[in-house]
This record gives sequence, structure tokens and C-alpha cells, in this order.
Amino acid sequence: MGMFDGKQGVVFGIANKYSIAWAITKRLLDEGARIVAGVLSEREGRKLEALLEPGRQLSARCCDLTSDAQIAEFFAAAGAELGGTLHFLVHSVAFARGEDLQGDFVNTSRDGYLLAQNISAYTLLGVARAAAPLMTAGGSIITLTYIGGERVVPNYNVMGVAKAALEANVRYLAWNLGPRNIRVNAISAGPVKTLSARGVKGFDTMHKQISERAPLGRSASPEELASTAAFLLSDASSAITGEVLHVDGGYHIMGV
Repeated sequence: MGMFDGKQGVVFGIANKYSIAWAITKRLLDEGARIVAGVLSEREGRKLEALLEPGRQLSARCCDLTSDAQIAEFFAAAGAELGGTLHFLVHSVAFARGEDLQGDFVNTSRDGYLLAQNISAYTLLGVARAAAPLMTAGGSIITLTYIGGERVVPNYNVMGVAKAALEANVRYLAWNLGPRNIRVNAISAGPVKTLSARGVKGFDTMHKQISERAPLGRSASPEELASTAAFLLSDASSAITGEVLHVDGGYHIMGV
């Protein structure tokens, strides 16, 4: 019997089999969860379904998270498919233009700044608002962040500012949704070699340095991040909300 037998929810942000969102999804499916995944296109949906082992309870639906109308349509359809009840929501969505992830932060364009904030931070608010009415018995929402939202990470630039906003969203949503017994938390993941991470200039050097300085001598694997996500989405963390939980080999405690 899995820890998510009888539980169902929604996951946004599965880019490919190397993404953190996929590791989380796979862990939840292995534990018995039923999932509707939000994807950008039918092609992405087919690619996702091709990753599944037989018998896994996952379906994919298109949703552009920059459109409030599409978010509403997605949750109406997902809610109908899942019998009107959600237990969890995973938000693993972030984007900034490549030119804004290198060079001087002071040169970030207004459009680039707003784009990063819209996709990387505001979308959590948008999906939480749509999901909350379906969490009739309470629920758990998690998002993915990074230490660049707390400290300066060279070349992370506008994404670091967006992650800072995302973490503030977590705290305000936790306060706002707490009376409905809906918890909201974030995982601050150590650097993982995903497709999106490689868009940050100097990522390989940063990954090496962080791994060398972390108390455990390494960052976290996607599987370890998935285990943390399963904990935060389960009843085992029923008194935890508004938290940013670092899963980075302990790097965040270091002064130098």
C-alpha cells in the first residue's frame, strides 16, 4: 500500500525525464497517486505519457499558465476528471530569457523582468487560486525555488529576484489558505543538471563549487528532492506551512 493511495492532484512543470517535476511525479505515482499533469502542448503530453510505466494513473492536459482563462479551463477539466477533489498541487515552473541570465543584472529589460516574474512567481498564485476550491478536505501545495532568491548568485540575475517573489508568495498563500487547511511550502533545491539549469551561464562551475562547499560534499539528487516533496505533500507534514525547506547538502548554512 502506497502513502498516496486514494490521493490525487495536479503537477505543472514536467519538461522531460530529467526534470525535478518528473522525479516528483514518478515518486507520487509509485506511491499510488492519481495525477493530472499540465503541459504546454499535446506533443509534450504524448512525450510525457510515453515515459509512464503500465498501470500508472496519469493524464496530461494542455495549459498555458500565462492565461487565466486557460488555468480556469484546466482546473475545471481536471476537477471533473478527478471527481471534484484535489489533495495536492506541485508547481515547478520558471522561465527567464537567456540574455537575462548572463551579463549585468542592471541591464535587465522591463519586458524581461516582467516575463520572469509572471511565469516564475505569479503562476503559483494563479494555480493556487484555481486549485483551492477543489481542496475541499484541505490539501498541500509545493513549489520549487533556489538559494538565488536569498543570496546573490552570479548570472542567476532576474531569476533570483523572481524566486524571492515566489518565496514571499508561499508565505502569504500559507497565511491566506491556512483556514481552509491548505498548506503551502517551497523546496529550495540545490543545483541539479536539468535542461533549464543549463540556461544559466557558468552553471557547471557553480554546481562544482557548491558541491565542494556543502557539508555533505554534494548537492541533492532529483530522487532526494522527490522524497522531500512526497513528505511535504503527505499527511506526515500536516503542521508545516509557509516553509522554505533547503535540500542542498547543507550548502545554505555556509558563510563562505
